[in-house]
Amino acid sequence: MKALITGGFGFVGQHLAFELKNNDYQVFSTDRIGMGIKMDILDYDEIRFVLEKVRPDIIFHLAGIAYVPSSWKDPELVIKTNTIGSLYLFDAVRSVGIDPIIQIAGSSEEYGLVLPEECPIKETNPLRPLSPYAVSKIAMDMLGYQYFKTYGMKIIRTRAFNHEGYGRGEQYVTSTFCKQIAEIEKKLKPAIIYHGDLSSERDFTDVRDMVRAYRLAVEQGQPGEVYNIGSGIKHTVSEVLSIVKKLSKVKVMDEIDPKRMRPSDVKTLLCDSSKFKKLTGWKPKYKLEETLSECLRYWREQM
Repeated sequence: MKALITGGFGFVGQHLAFELKNNDYQVFSTDRIGMGIKMDILDYDEIRFVLEKVRPDIIFHLAGIAYVPSSWKDPELVIKTNTIGSLYLFDAVRSVGIDPIIQIAGSSEEYGLVLPEECPIKETNPLRPLSPYAVSKIAMDMLGYQYFKTYGMKIIRTRAFNHEGYGRGEQYVTSTFCKQIAEIEKKLKPAIIYHGDLSSERDFTDVRDMVRAYRLAVEQGQPGEVYNIGSGIKHTVSEVLSIVKKLSKVKVMDEIDPKRMRPSDVKTLLCDSSKFKKLTGWKPKYKLEETLSECLRYWREQM
């Protein structure tokens, strides 16, 4: 079984490639700068060339901009990359004349403003985006549904809640905490962790559990359907910070940094993944403490 991962050298893509290879998939990964197969998701001709060359049975569409704050700085680029890039991929698949299963990696950010009585969040919850990033993911999500209905393409939509672990980019909250700890331990900075809003509540899943869910989604999911994927456990960012501080080899303080505050933020994201669990039997294996320990191990190695 040939699997193509767009954006396959990103944080999730590398874990997904490992998961697939361990389950007897032949894996091809693309990257904009050519670490694997060179493919810019905004270059239709490159996409078409790669699809002609690989002719995959399955496509995991991970290519895109994933950092929410960047969408306030350059909303045009984020919307082009995440939405128009997906459109190019779908059209290129049709043009080449292949019929792969396509998993598109949506986000819990699509739900945006969630009311307290709406938690945990089901797939049927209203979408009230609070960032250009969320808008771009909703557009990709809806394009996937439309191409399924209009052209019969085997597109499976997933909405992943926060997923963390080894190799996570330093701009994300769990990773920035772990990086700062590693720097403090090496005496590269004062013993102070800087942070933004600690009151936000998130549903954290280990990336190893998430990529296993992505594999199960293409193996057992129904085209046209959308599936929430998350742990179903809620933690405040303050709790995450406390765990990371306990994992530290040195005593650290923490201090708010106004530059780390977002213009608008989703206060609570808690996943109801019962639909996906009932279909596949998936459930998380790793606890948050294990995930954060892996993230810290990564940054200690980088130091």
